[in-house]
Amino acid sequence: MRGTDLNMIERPYDGCGKCLLGVRRLSRMKLATSSPERQREDVLTTAASVGGHIIGWADDWEVSGATDPMTRPKLGPWLRDERGPYDGLVAAAVDRLGRNVVDCLNTGYKMRDEGKLLVTYGHDGPWDLNDQVDENRFTMEAWGAQMELRAIQRRNRNATEKTRAAGRPKGKPSYGFQYVRTVMGGKIDHVVLHPHASTVIRRVARRILADPEIVTASSEAARLSRSGELSPADHLAVMYGKPAGGRPWQPTSLKNILLSEAALGYLMHQNKPVIDRDGNPMRLCEGLWDRPTHEALKKALVPRRTPWIGRRANRPYMLTELALCGQCHNRLYTQTSRDEPPRYVCTARNKGWLSAKECRPAPLIQARLLDACVEEWFLQRFGDGMIFETVYDQGNGVAERVAELKASRERLRADREAGLYDAPDDAVWFRERYAAMGQRLAELELEPERSPGMVRRATGETVQDRWDKALDVQARKEILMDFGVRVILYPNSAPVRWVAGVVHGPERDPAGVA
Repeated sequence: MRGTDLNMIERPYDGCGKCLLGVRRLSRMKLATSSPERQREDVLTTAASVGGHIIGWADDWEVSGATDPMTRPKLGPWLRDERGPYDGLVAAAVDRLGRNVVDCLNTGYKMRDEGKLLVTYGHDGPWDLNDQVDENRFTMEAWGAQMELRAIQRRNRNATEKTRAAGRPKGKPSYGFQYVRTVMGGKIDHVVLHPHASTVIRRVARRILADPEIVTASSEAARLSRSGELSPADHLAVMYGKPAGGRPWQPTSLKNILLSEAALGYLMHQNKPVIDRDGNPMRLCEGLWDRPTHEALKKALVPRRTPWIGRRANRPYMLTELALCGQCHNRLYTQTSRDEPPRYVCTARNKGWLSAKECRPAPLIQARLLDACVEEWFLQRFGDGMIFETVYDQGNGVAERVAELKASRERLRADREAGLYDAPDDAVWFRERYAAMGQRLAELELEPERSPGMVRRATGETVQDRWDKALDVQARKEILMDFGVRVILYPNSAPVRWVAGVVHGPERDPAGVA
């Protein structure tokens, strides 16, 4: 409307009967897009044309038009009457409400039945769905939006199939990989390992393989969150110029990354490698690790019951899980309050444990004091020692490559028996591929096999170096766990206040007086 200040159209709810909600939606947000601004201007203009004003915005960015308006993150709560009163909806077009005829009609009828206004840019006044002409026009515009959606989906599906057949990726890269484009915004030219993310996930794999009984996907997810490493979702957002959401690592997500064959550098479809014309998985680039390591991770990440002694705990105190009571030999717990600093204390007798009925007096000490004493003792005893790490040697992978080649050959044979290669030219191709696989299999079976296993090697740093590099208390606790440190605390009245030592298994007690 001429002479109308659009900035005055936005004001709080006042009960005038035309307090309208602005609806905006966009499937893909890009830096260069001007759609949000254009939709805003259209919505404000439309609201002014019916004498209304905007009390709020339901902006659903990165939301497909196929999503039911009732379930949309921003619009849904308003439609479910969870955000307060409003007198109607204003959108830049019918397709901003949705691209599904049923969803659009359901939203329109909801407004009609509740006596609320439904206004879109380009339509003269509010929609009157009690009028057959308006109802038919609204239905036709919703139908047009749905037909456009189906056309977009068909084009995307065809493009995806062609891209996959050509051996090129489409969609989001797996964690640890990144796409390289020769032209900004152009097609993906090739795939490479992400320099930082690949290092992060490879270190996780090495830690789990080195000690699968103690190091788990849950403990590693907690460690990565504590150290500030971007979660896969945040890492992807940052790669594409969006802000990180501060989301933590999830154990299930980390486990899926470690177990997926995408880590081998394969082109994936529906969580399975895409097979080329030779019957082998299509490879995009070098993998994060090889097939033997993948098989070892599958064995290491099998759910199991882990003992509490040595398990990677996540509480921010250095001696939880490591300190025991000298009276009853139960675990010490941390006790916190507003007036007192954190303390290590034995609570077994207070809990009524039979093993602690004679635990009197229960030992108690401020956490910072015991932490400092144990740190001094540990560094004096081990600080100058060189650290050796146990790492997984994947061997030469002959057995795994033989198994993979046999699986590919079996796949070809099954397709042949199903009648897929009955045509003369297909039969020739089948015989050539099958013979090539047989020849390669015979060559592999002649190669000497070096079995995978764990090996020890020097890291080039001392215990003091690693201790100084530890980012937080939990990281230092993991160093103590790696050395098998155990601490026994006695009451003040005992001749010895505390004892520390090293054990090589959960069945042994600490020994040695500090």
